[in-house]
Amino acid sequence: MEYASFLRQHIEEIVRLTDDEFEMISGYFVPRKVSRKEYLIKGGQIVTSEFLVVEGLLKAFMFDDSGKEHIIQFAMENWWVSDYPAFSKQESGEICVQALETCIVLELSLEHKKKMCEEVPKMYQFHAQKAFSGYVALQKRVLSMLKNSAKEKYELLLSQYPQLFQRVSKTMIAHYLGLSRETLSRLVKEIKA
Repeated sequence: MEYASFLRQHIEEIVRLTDDEFEMISGYFVPRKVSRKEYLIKGGQIVTSEFLVVEGLLKAFMFDDSGKEHIIQFAMENWWVSDYPAFSKQESGEICVQALETCIVLELSLEHKKKMCEEVPKMYQFHAQKAFSGYVALQKRVLSMLKNSAKEKYELLLSQYPQLFQRVSKTMIAHYLGLSRETLSRLVKEIKA
């Protein structure tokens, strides 16, 4: 596998693998090159895979009934992304996943994930830790959206992910924070003043 060292390092941040174990599991990951603006998942499609980002940046988003875009997640290098409610049930979902840059991802189907965990049981621990970390991050994001002011949300995102501001437009940042583009522009001016 071309991205074997990346994948092994990613997994071994949580669990150690023997060479034989890594050889068994690496075949379950399928490398994909994704062009800028290309969709990995479109709303309404059956979601059968999740994706580990090797290079590039993606966004997970949905549209509300009025057509307004809501960005749920940015996924950069070393992050996983999918429409997880749909993925877990192998059904059609609401969330779209689109490349914001040319990306390399490792695709893992639910079927392969299950087989991999059966063959190498310590991968259950890896995926459980990743799921737990994702849940913690999601809960922190929801709490921030509920209790923080617009300025606090912006400053928190800026402190946690400063590189994101070099990679995405202010409009996307505004959609992610649940703000209008005008409000975000005002905040940026206030903070710089």
